Amino acid sequence: MVVQILPDDTATETRVGFTVTKKVGNSVIRNRTRRRLREALRLVAREDGLPSGDFVLIGRDKTRGREFSLLKDDLRQALRKGLDANFREKPSGNFNHARNRAK
Repeated sequence: MVVQILPDDTATETRVGFTVTKKVGNSVIRNRTRRRLREALRLVAREDGLPSGDFVLIGRDKTRGREFSLLKDDLRQALRKGLDANFREKPSGNFNHARNRAK
C-alpha cells in the first residue's frame, strides 16, 4: 500500500481517493481491495483523526491478502510517515556548503 498526501491547511474537508490497478487482479479482487482500504481508513480516522487535505491510497497486490489488523497498522504507519514528511518545516539556508566541501 502506498499513501500520497497533499496537505491543505485552508481546506475544511478531507478528500480521499482509492486506486487499485489491473495488475492486482480482476474487478472483483480490485473492488474487494478498495473496500478493505476504505474500511481500514474509516477505522483509523475514527481512532486517530485525519487532517484536512487530499489523500490517495494505492492498493498493491499484497494489500488484499494482508491480515486486517496488520493492514490498519500499516496504514497508520504510512499516514504518520507521510504527514510528518509533508508538515515538516522546510529548512532554510545555503545548501551549497556540502558541495563546496566535496571539492
